[in-house]
Amino acid sequence: MFNRISTKNINWILMIGVILLIIEIVFFNKVLIFSVVIFGIMVYFGWRNFHRSLGKILFWVGIVFLTFTIINMMAVRFIIIIGLILILREYYKSTKDPIKWQTPEHNTDHTEALLEMKPFLQQRLWGDQVTSENAYEWHDVNIQGTFGDRVLDLSNTVLPDDSFISIRHFIGNIEIYVPYEVEVSIQHSSLVGRANILGQYHMNLWNHQLSYQTTDYASDKPRVKIITSLMSGNIEVKRI
Repeated sequence: MFNRISTKNINWILMIGVILLIIEIVFFNKVLIFSVVIFGIMVYFGWRNFHRSLGKILFWVGIVFLTFTIINMMAVRFIIIIGLILILREYYKSTKDPIKWQTPEHNTDHTEALLEMKPFLQQRLWGDQVTSENAYEWHDVNIQGTFGDRVLDLSNTVLPDDSFISIRHFIGNIEIYVPYEVEVSIQHSSLVGRANILGQYHMNLWNHQLSYQTTDYASDKPRVKIITSLMSGNIEVKRI
């Protein structure tokens, strides 16, 4: 049903929701962000220590309070109500003219053969992600998430001459293992965290951006360009 709602309508809903959220925080509920951050931290550390009883308690308590806090936001209520109205409207249109709504509109003047590429790291908001320990086919990485670690081992794949990795993450750690014969360029931004970039250590990053590349990156191949950003967490790029 959502695929029938135009992107323009979705953008308007999100923009109005953001405006309502700002108004709510500034004028009505200034502790809202503080509550979301606190419960978010509880969820993160609970997930990291989920194998312990205290970790399970922190995780589920954080989930419950974070859910209620988010649902009680004026902006979230607005988005839910408008979303339900749009779904009902589109459903009503589909019942009035089902053929029109079941047939996608497209340009038949020119079609081109395409291969669908299956990424080996999925777009996941929660949990850790690790590349396969077995050999796998390389595809460029472009993902984002909220909580958990991301581990990429490039030694189990054959890299093309130019590869690209982009990871935008909220809270968690990023580990990337690069073979010795591969040249590296990396740009990393972090609000809070630490970094180890091929032996270059940064123990305290506060709203900082790092940029490095190996000496032969411009001339030698294969090479990989890495762009990462973290709200809070550590990054480690190592040779393997």
